[in-house]
Amino acid sequence: MIRSVQIDGFKSIVSQTIELGRVNCFIGANGVGKSNILEAIGVLGAAASGKVDDESLLRRGVRPGVPRLYKTSFESASVPVHIGLSAESGSNANTASYRVSLLNPLDNPEPAWSFKTERLTSGNDEIVSDGVRNRRNLTPTAGLAALKLVEVPTDSPAAELMQRLQNFSIYSPNTPTLRAMVSDPQSRNPVGLAGGRLAEGFAEFRKSVLDSDDELLDSVFELVDWVADIQTTSSAGSLLSPSVARTKEVLKFTDRFMRKSRNTLTAYDASEGALYVLFCAILCLSPHAPKLFAIDNLDQALNPRLVGRLTAKLSGWLARGDAQRQLLFTAHNPAVLDGLDLTDSEIRLFAVERNSEGYTVVRRIEISAELRAMNEQYPLSRLWLMGNLGAMPNV
Repeated sequence: MIRSVQIDGFKSIVSQTIELGRVNCFIGANGVGKSNILEAIGVLGAAASGKVDDESLLRRGVRPGVPRLYKTSFESASVPVHIGLSAESGSNANTASYRVSLLNPLDNPEPAWSFKTERLTSGNDEIVSDGVRNRRNLTPTAGLAALKLVEVPTDSPAAELMQRLQNFSIYSPNTPTLRAMVSDPQSRNPVGLAGGRLAEGFAEFRKSVLDSDDELLDSVFELVDWVADIQTTSSAGSLLSPSVARTKEVLKFTDRFMRKSRNTLTAYDASEGALYVLFCAILCLSPHAPKLFAIDNLDQALNPRLVGRLTAKLSGWLARGDAQRQLLFTAHNPAVLDGLDLTDSEIRLFAVERNSEGYTVVRRIEISAELRAMNEQYPLSRLWLMGNLGAMPNV
């Protein structure tokens, strides 16, 4: 797993190091830079693939923009010439790290960012060590590390780190796309970044994972209390109005409270909460999901109690899906915190705030003796609302 991420000079982040676990929740007021953390990793993933341009960023869920929007810009700090990003994985002899600095001039931006420096190590071995890239035989906009990977064993820590970064994406599901009413601009297997392919992803997920594990099936279905069963069908003519857009596969929900002759719903009619739960379950459990991914605003469209129950299942689902799978997510609903077991070192909560100069500051919230004593009296959600955890808007 990736254990450490360093971000320098990116958007509102002047310089921050973030130590990651399996489940990583970022809370804070609107506009403090939570999404910027995810997007910095997306830019690093594009660099690991060998090219940083609008297309490679969009594919990872990063909002494209001109250089002046990517680089930090504060009255108290000069605009950096380059953006510095790095990630480190593993421990001891299995450590790997990838570091890069990227350059694109403010006044004369190019379609693709240039690689200023790049370094890839595996344990004590240095695979790529390139300082200022002024050698004439190098293409400035092409990453060396991505090319050198063909010479690296696929099971080496460096190859695993790079693959994890290359496949990283930020998912931002929305209800119309989950319902298949609109197409997903960034389609993926098992699901698209906005929630597209949900029916197809669930069909594959149920066949390959859920149907062979009743306990796991129940753990998903119990979050949607009105559901007796969820299937997919390619024959949804009688379930959908002719005016409704449809995909080849359509989700089919069976409502346990309704009459049997009229108890079948599609994603178009079902509650949006059920769709978001399925979306999260697929990403955590499907063998086709990335080993490292992010969900921006995990808690949207979910009832507070449901989002707490969902959050409590994330770590177990991730471990069942892949022992090395990691999730980063942002949230605004305090109920999310009550689903986090912070006594587990692999479940981490981060408060994201702006300091007096406007810089984004990331602080891990750990269970100290003082916090444990308060937590015995109040749940974490209440402590956050009371201001004991910070990360609250100054309004």
